[in-house]
Amino acid sequence: MFRRRIPFIDMVFASLVGVAAGIYIYRPYFEELSKISRKQKQDVPADQDDIVK
Repeated sequence: MFRRRIPFIDMVFASLVGVAAGIYIYRPYFEELSKISRKQKQDVPADQDDIVK
């Protein structure tokens, strides 16, 4: 019943749609992480930065 092969172009299109959907879904998560890391870097005073090194 399902012996027909899937064309290569269809597989490429489905893969691209899947990757684009994954990026679209997880984009807010990555934006939140970058905001948190930027805020943590701003919160560190310059004096403590020299002590750590």
